Amino acid sequence: MQPPVDYVLDGRDERPILIVLHQENSTPGRVGQVLGRHGIRLDIRRPVLGQPLPETLDGHRGAIIFGGPPSANDADGYIRSELDWIKVPLKEERPFLGICLGAQMLAKHLGAPVTAHPDGLAEIGYYALRATLAGRQLVQPWPSMIYQWHREGFELPRGATLLAEGDWYPNQAFRYGEAAYGVQFHAELTLAMVHRWTTRGHERLNLPGAQSRRAHFEGRAIHDGPVLKWLEAFLARSFGRRVEAATS
Repeated sequence: MQPPVDYVLDGRDERPILIVLHQENSTPGRVGQVLGRHGIRLDIRRPVLGQPLPETLDGHRGAIIFGGPPSANDADGYIRSELDWIKVPLKEERPFLGICLGAQMLAKHLGAPVTAHPDGLAEIGYYALRATLAGRQLVQPWPSMIYQWHREGFELPRGATLLAEGDWYPNQAFRYGEAAYGVQFHAELTLAMVHRWTTRGHERLNLPGAQSRRAHFEGRAIHDGPVLKWLEAFLARSFGRRVEAATS
């Protein structure tokens, strides 16, 4: 019988994780905080400002592409370059995570459409999340409510495994191959980011399906604990190292 396996984050691998952001003032939020607490360095790059992405990930322990205002369908040169660059972690089978726009880019790179909801609904606030059996087998526990900020979603790429689903946008998290993941939602959000997003993006709170600003803060007070617990476990599973779990 195989011994149980667990995953831990630590700085034993001294290579940084590549962080791809889409605005000058964007940060990796709580993802960066969690990784930093475990001694993991970050290499932050912003292609929108002309900063290049590496030709190989040999010098990195993995990569994370975050969200942002653009669409994966935009014709901007840096968006097209990022879409094409995703072939690097996939070919090298390096750990990769796409968050919101990053997940849509991964799906589009794999040939899946990225489109708006047929009824024009946006998910902006806290919405229900349901882990699939594959998701529960990958990591436990998943939160039942999760923060969203999007009005486009993706179809499940061919060959991908659905890890979590929602109501309006069914495909919420998926795995492709052994090391690539995409999540539609925002577990990386800090309280300061909620303040900033609902202030600077206040016009999006009027979109069909979006929740009021007050509901964002009320939802965070109720649901954020399980989200943080999931994020710690998921980052360990994605970017950590395998260890034999202790048995009693």
